[in-house]
Amino acid sequence: MPVIVLTPAQMASIADAAEAAFPAEGCGLLVGTGRRTITVTRLVAAKNLLAGDGPDRFELDPSIHIRMECDLRGTPERIVGHWHSHPDGTAQPSATDLAMAWEPDLVWLIVGVAASCSGGGQVVQALAHRLDCEAGRSHPVPLRIAQNNACKGPGFPT
Repeated sequence: MPVIVLTPAQMASIADAAEAAFPAEGCGLLVGTGRRTITVTRLVAAKNLLAGDGPDRFELDPSIHIRMECDLRGTPERIVGHWHSHPDGTAQPSATDLAMAWEPDLVWLIVGVAASCSGGGQVVQALAHRLDCEAGRSHPVPLRIAQNNACKGPGFPT
């Protein structure tokens, strides 16, 4: 079972983008390294091409995906997944997510955004999944937020 690791700054960036997209879904790519422990090295912003089609749909701009595949060729990094938001506050895959999952090795980081008192959106939950469209189900992927390493002494296990 893989684990996905993001920094606090990366999670904050995803939360900011998800809240800015509210009440539509926001989305972006996750680039990283590793197989069992997947470390996100950078986030790539992407437009939701279906933002005007209702609050519960997203299509990540495929030109961003293709450009990143080309840019990453020959490097240790790869597209490890993508994130998108759910403006209903849940971070569980929807039936639409399950139907649209066609890359079984990618991590789907889903961010639940709920309406705030000010009328905007506020992130309330984030969960990572691998989706199996053939079986119509999802598998949880443990999500870890990397700790600040400034206080670790030499030789501390990583």
